[in-house]
Amino acid sequence: MVLFRIAQVIKRNKVLFLLFFWYLLFYRVIVEWCMCVELSWKTSVGPGLSIWHGSGLVIHPDTVIGNNFTVRQCTTIGIKQDANGNYCSSAPVIGNNVDIGCNSVIIGPLNIGNNVKIGAGTVVVKHIPENATVVGNPARIISSS
Repeated sequence: MVLFRIAQVIKRNKVLFLLFFWYLLFYRVIVEWCMCVELSWKTSVGPGLSIWHGSGLVIHPDTVIGNNFTVRQCTTIGIKQDANGNYCSSAPVIGNNVDIGCNSVIIGPLNIGNNVKIGAGTVVVKHIPENATVVGNPARIISSS
């Protein structure tokens, strides 16, 4: 997390970017290649990000993630292909206080509301309302407050 936050500070400041562009290369090699956590320094993530057993984690750089986000190993968050083989142009937008179980897939131009829990192995391809718990393939709501 420290490496990710340092990379984000460098990305936001043009002077720091010019002085420390080498750090972004270091980040990519260490975090993405060695640790197998594909969390680009371009990704917008609020405070309170928690990665549990991050191996195999893939998060698309255009994904927007809110505060207090928890994610576990082997999770993919990204864009999807349409029937013609074209990739959609927008990635998921994830709200605050979202907890994602291991081996989950969240793809497409969708929104996940605040205070959502996504069970292990869940495949999310549609919007999820606030305060919901979802499981399964495809994801289905099992509880909502």
